Amino acid sequence: MRGRLKLSPAALALALLAGACGPGPANEGAATEPTLAAASPSPTAKPTPIALPTASPVPTPSATPEPKWDEEPEAAHDQAPLAGQLVMVEAAIRDPDVTGAKLVWMGHLQQLVYSRLRDYPEWRDAVVGVLPPDQQAAVRGTLDAGKEMRKLRGPIPRTLPNWQILEPPAPEVLMAYYREAEAEFGVPWQYLAAINLVETRMGRIHGLSSAGAQGPMQFMPATWQAYGRGNVHDPRDAILGAARYLKASGAPGNMAKALWAYNHHNGYVNGVTLYADVMTKDPNAYRGFYGWQVYYTTQEGGAVILPVGWTRP
Repeated sequence: MRGRLKLSPAALALALLAGACGPGPANEGAATEPTLAAASPSPTAKPTPIALPTASPVPTPSATPEPKWDEEPEAAHDQAPLAGQLVMVEAAIRDPDVTGAKLVWMGHLQQLVYSRLRDYPEWRDAVVGVLPPDQQAAVRGTLDAGKEMRKLRGPIPRTLPNWQILEPPAPEVLMAYYREAEAEFGVPWQYLAAINLVETRMGRIHGLSSAGAQGPMQFMPATWQAYGRGNVHDPRDAILGAARYLKASGAPGNMAKALWAYNHHNGYVNGVTLYADVMTKDPNAYRGFYGWQVYYTTQEGGAVILPVGWTRP
């Protein structure tokens, strides 16, 4: 088990909502909303926000040093270096030569950079403005998705969950499952990836939600019995089951209705739709999302990262 990295309580976003309304799969959420749900490391004293000029503030990105791949990434605390990190990660997730552990590391840093932008909204336009227009759209869409998902926040739990954090299937393996489900049921793969992202961080979370949901796509037992085939904990079976359920609930013709059946909350419907829209317009965004990690906030310990290999002590 790796040690927990304590993070700033200001960037909670972790306890989304314990359980879905209605009979559909339940969204545990307690660790499923970073980039905007993920808490980012902060210094003991919060940095003083920089007053931006009224006329097109554009920070010059600072040179970003070679990443220390064996260490957890940390988002910069000032605009210029943060802009440099953003340029680096957005280029990396679109580079087919960046794969494996380096891709995951870049996705994690992306998550933390986005979280810093959430903490300092006055920096957003200036920092995001250093990117090419198509990348700006992806970043803004992701930030908006996180804002919607944070509307699902429930009470902050007292202790850490009884979970295991597992290594997810490789991104290309998951993509094959999404594509298979899309071919069979007509549900766009981007929606399946978005649900997998917000529910369990692409399958990293193994354990029951507070509402009793389980598996990488978070099914309630009765819903899995009706729509699932095979093992609810198997990524392929769970993704196909989610597509089958969404199809029965109105997808692909009415995705909003289908997502509402999955979780009866407008924030969930809007957030998943926005994440899916980002991946529709820029499929490489999926590569960044794949690297997002599990964060969890408790009353006793604040916000912490639960890394792969973590189990409750």
